[in-house]
Amino acid sequence: MRRLLVIGAAFIGLGLGACQPAVGGDDAAFDAKVKQYLMTHPEVLRAALDNMQAKEDAAATAAETAALAKARTLLPTLRSAIERDPRDFVANPDGKVTVTEFYDYRCPHCINIAPKVVALIRGHPEVRFVFKEMPIFGATSEHAARAALAARQQGKDYVGLYDAFMAAHPLTDDEIDRIAAAKGVDIAAMNAPATRKGDDAQLDDIAKLAAKLAIDGTPGFVVGDDIIEGEDYDRLSADIAKAQGGAG
Repeated sequence: MRRLLVIGAAFIGLGLGACQPAVGGDDAAFDAKVKQYLMTHPEVLRAALDNMQAKEDAAATAAETAALAKARTLLPTLRSAIERDPRDFVANPDGKVTVTEFYDYRCPHCINIAPKVVALIRGHPEVRFVFKEMPIFGATSEHAARAALAARQQGKDYVGLYDAFMAAHPLTDDEIDRIAAAKGVDIAAMNAPATRKGDDAQLDDIAKLAAKLAIDGTPGFVVGDDIIEGEDYDRLSADIAKAQGGAG
């Protein structure tokens, strides 16, 4: 409430030249006057709050733009980690154009774009697709990521598992193990201490890489020199077409 009164006081003082508390004055009386004014003119408070929100949004957008610009300057030094980490699963490994996705199986936006990702992989062998497990929605998401990494390590159907996990609603821990087992994943091997230690290191490296790329949510895509945040498939398609044009 005090914050609202201060906002109101600023408007009163600047706009009306009145209700300024004197040094050593009665704060309670001043607050009462401000409250009365705001009750009579609530649009003043609404305008102040809207203005404050607009400034905060502009500052956040500027910070995000600056972070992405910095990330793009780092892309050449991070290219190997983005596209050539041998621990990652790669679909269409002989493709000439590389797309990298950072995702979480329980992210609504990742779920929305997943069918298009799978169709892209299966319909365009010229597109090399790198999967980066980035569980940000808690322990169940991490469980799903570990199951997928196990599929990679055990030579199982990674893309099929990705597709099935994205299509399972809700994706519970029991459902993860059921789907993984149905795809041939050895659950006991997946949960072995040595395997988990290696998975921890890989997931930590992916999280650090995403931070350097200013990817703070999922999905995030990297194509060439572009970083795409969110389920913007039109932009992803345009980037792929652009890269194919220069792939020679």
